[in-house]
Amino acid sequence: MIKSRICELLNIEYPILQGGMAWVSTASLAAAVSNAGGLGIIGSAAMTAEILREEIKKTKSLTTRPFGVNLMLMSQQIKGLVDIVLEEGVPVVTTGAGNPGIYMETFHKKGIKVIPVIPSVAFAKRLERGGADALIAEGTESGGHVGELTTMALVPQVVDAVKVPVIAAGGIGDGRGIAAAFALGAEGVQIGTRFIVANECTVHENYKEAVIKAGDRDTVVTGRKTGHPVRIIENRLAKEFMRLEAEGASMEELEKLGAGKLRAAAVDGDMTYGSVMCGQIAGLVKKRQSSKEIIQELMSEAEAVLEKLQKMVV
Repeated sequence: MIKSRICELLNIEYPILQGGMAWVSTASLAAAVSNAGGLGIIGSAAMTAEILREEIKKTKSLTTRPFGVNLMLMSQQIKGLVDIVLEEGVPVVTTGAGNPGIYMETFHKKGIKVIPVIPSVAFAKRLERGGADALIAEGTESGGHVGELTTMALVPQVVDAVKVPVIAAGGIGDGRGIAAAFALGAEGVQIGTRFIVANECTVHENYKEAVIKAGDRDTVVTGRKTGHPVRIIENRLAKEFMRLEAEGASMEELEKLGAGKLRAAAVDGDMTYGSVMCGQIAGLVKKRQSSKEIIQELMSEAEAVLEKLQKMVV
């Protein structure tokens, strides 16, 4: 069995975090992942404060194990979401799109572990100084909002730069990826795309089928020129984004085009004009499973790879 500081820090059986994906990571999925021994995470980015409260309460009704909430700090509703997390005593918070420094002390006073997602060494150092309990180093292979560095390049540099545990994310979809992440110095992994097709994930069936059918080159990144790059499956929406960017469209035009498109994909099943966020690893995702089956398969594969590598050392 693979154990690390992440397991001890979060009181989980396996060093696997499920990504907190907006419109995807609801209570049903988060609870199932936590029950399977990982850390399930509710994606709050598209939620109002009261909807988040309902999801947290539902998660508590479905599991007695630790779980988390992902907070997108640029959300216009962030203060209300933070208040709900504090009131409900969520064990773990992961953060993205900003610096959680102004909330760090408040979270820690409530015993909440804070794990920011970071795209660079400089930001990792800054957040470690600010009191982060661990860091998620996310490479550009991931789905949704992405940085510039690949996971292979980012993770070892972050590991060398900080003392807190590092969790690798981006391009990890099977046990080989987990073993590779540990070889780079990570002590845990965050996985999103693989869990989109979990039985307990409540996204539209069209979304799941799109991920299963996706190949290695089927995702593209839009928004590089605007400073808000997002990885999605290439469809008519993606092509329209890229056309407008090439023509120098304004931020307002691009934001108007993207408004509501993630919900259109995840809830309504629009695979043509919806924003179908997923990572480059989608090409490895070929079957639907329960969250428990996914985690058990991931861990058995990782252990087999690590044992094989050990035998190569003579």
